[in-house]
Amino acid sequence: MLRENGIQKVKLFDADYGILKALGKTGIEVMVGIPNDMLASVGGSMKAAEKWVAKNVSEHISSNNVNIRYVAVGNEPFLETYNGSYLHITLPALSNIQSALIKAGIGSQVKVTVPLNADVYASSNTYPSGGDFRTDIFDPMLKIVKFLNDSNSPFTVNIYPFISLYTDSNFPVEYAFFDGNATPLNDGGTLYYNMFDANLDTLAHALQKNGFGNLPIIVGEIGWPTDGDRNANIEYARRFNQGFMSHISGGKGTPMRPIPIDAYLFSLIDEDEKSIDPGNFERHWGIFYFDGQVKYPLNLGTTNSGALIPAKGVQYLERKWCVMKLSAPLDDPQVAQSVSYACGRADCTSLGYGTSCGNLDARGNISYAFNSYFQKNNQLEDACKFPNVSVITKTDPTPTVGNCKFPIMIQPYYESAGRRFGCGQMPLPLVSVLLLLLLTVVQL
Repeated sequence: MLRENGIQKVKLFDADYGILKALGKTGIEVMVGIPNDMLASVGGSMKAAEKWVAKNVSEHISSNNVNIRYVAVGNEPFLETYNGSYLHITLPALSNIQSALIKAGIGSQVKVTVPLNADVYASSNTYPSGGDFRTDIFDPMLKIVKFLNDSNSPFTVNIYPFISLYTDSNFPVEYAFFDGNATPLNDGGTLYYNMFDANLDTLAHALQKNGFGNLPIIVGEIGWPTDGDRNANIEYARRFNQGFMSHISGGKGTPMRPIPIDAYLFSLIDEDEKSIDPGNFERHWGIFYFDGQVKYPLNLGTTNSGALIPAKGVQYLERKWCVMKLSAPLDDPQVAQSVSYACGRADCTSLGYGTSCGNLDARGNISYAFNSYFQKNNQLEDACKFPNVSVITKTDPTPTVGNCKFPIMIQPYYESAGRRFGCGQMPLPLVSVLLLLLLTVVQL
């Protein structure tokens, strides 16, 4: 699917053996990731760092011919919600991994970086020109920036206009998009018509202010979800992602950085086990559904047709669903606890106000919850035995109007690190660990 869509680079959140093996001999450039919970290990032990690099980088380059170019050390480790948990271990981890790469003889080919959230910097005057690093992490940030600069590595930042809209009801909606309809922000004569340019230039000013104005910047994540919130829908996602692609396609960059922008579009497919602590939308960032089918028209500029190409040969389970029994009364005491049980162990993020299945009636909501649990458990008969209130049907309960879908699970057959999962066994989590890199240099 990646190759047919002309994707040249991908970013992973870990170093899954099966995925890396699949990327071997494709020529696709890869950024592998070290999860935050491993930072203490590789940061506290040079031996642990060398072992990680040998297993997850060197072996794949030499044995599987994987084109690994970056190691992402942590993922947004300075996020304010982490309360400084990774503040003092990120730089040692970064340094040890860099040293391990050099010792392995691949330090010039593979560079380190730290994907950081845009909350590591802020503006003192609400304009990009006032940009600087957060005062509470100023010293650690400067040390990391200096290290990246000295090792010829890029600064990686994740920018999400959607999150700004989600967290602030007064955020000007048009400013999140690239249509030029928003009232521009006038920063001393420099006009900003969208949040992305303003945010990236706030970082550019912060880097310049501290003596690192030429440090390369990679946008590690940017995108728009399609469900789980009233502003997370297919129309907005298509508008944002297509607008972003068109915006960067000319290679003009931003006022502070008038050069081509490297950016990873988040994300390739939906992630049905992603944490929803930030919001229900977290499981719906994909430009493809969990089964690799296209969500909406999107021209990445990488295919002859100008359209996304879905995954081919996807095998599904039998066409059957678990729904609420017609004879079961809505006030049956088993209903509420059954729904709670199903949603807690499956995915009900498409239910609720403003979501794709937000217009279902009470029975529809209950059936959606039951079916989600049933499909998550590979249609095992025991997964549709909610006491006297559920039944398996071969009649598709999907509404004929709207975008609501009652999905059928794909065949639970996976291979990873030599482990096979056959029918009747739980599959590996259907988690999207891939992001697409959309480069302005791809313009043909």
